[in-house]
Amino acid sequence: MTKVIAIVNQKGGTGKTTTTVNLGCALAKKGKKVLLVDLDAQGNMSYSLGILEIEKSIGQVILGEVDFQDILISREGLDVAPAEIDLADVEINIAGELARESILKKVLANVKGYDYILIDCPPSLSLLTINALNAASRVIVPLQMEVLSLQGLDQIIRTIDQIKEVLNEELQIMGLLPVMVDSRRKLSREIFEHIEENYSFKIFNSRIRTNVRASEAPSFGESLISYAPTSNGAKDYMAFADEILKAK
Repeated sequence: MTKVIAIVNQKGGTGKTTTTVNLGCALAKKGKKVLLVDLDAQGNMSYSLGILEIEKSIGQVILGEVDFQDILISREGLDVAPAEIDLADVEINIAGELARESILKKVLANVKGYDYILIDCPPSLSLLTINALNAASRVIVPLQMEVLSLQGLDQIIRTIDQIKEVLNEELQIMGLLPVMVDSRRKLSREIFEHIEENYSFKIFNSRIRTNVRASEAPSFGESLISYAPTSNGAKDYMAFADEILKAK
């Protein structure tokens, strides 16, 4: 059975796209059939995998203009459903439609043959994000160990609770993934302890360490797993993939 996971954080620059790309590539390295869905109009996930010229995108699928299979592009042993700037207009166009929160769910219901579908959500709690949460059964929240990150965490939790109550009772937070971690910083440890003491959901055992290679990799159109396989970041994402494979 395909596991659909939304990677969510409404704050930009939290490692959401980096996590989607590298978790997907790590799972593919471990022999799993993986699909990545870029749901961000900025198209950063597509760009990170060297997809620069896009003829057909996820936005056109959502509008019913093209078939899902016709937009897929293969990269690093997985498939990518790319996005481009037209997604910003797509959200406006579907706002008045009936069951507008379920369009992506209906699309993915007909997609077969994958072990994992990972959805890179936009950095906002928008209609597209709601579509992703309605289509998914699990959520991963990448989180920097920073005070400002905590401010948005409660909002994410409220939104997920609302989606679960109204649209998708199967939806669960799989866990928080600490990213850009510098274990030498006292603040990082304090934030981690605060989350453990005040929230009931899981914090993944994996820690994605701060790594300059992670910033370089998108410039070369490669995942960190491919670009710098011996780097700390690549090792961390491979370990994270093992943790996901064991998760329910």
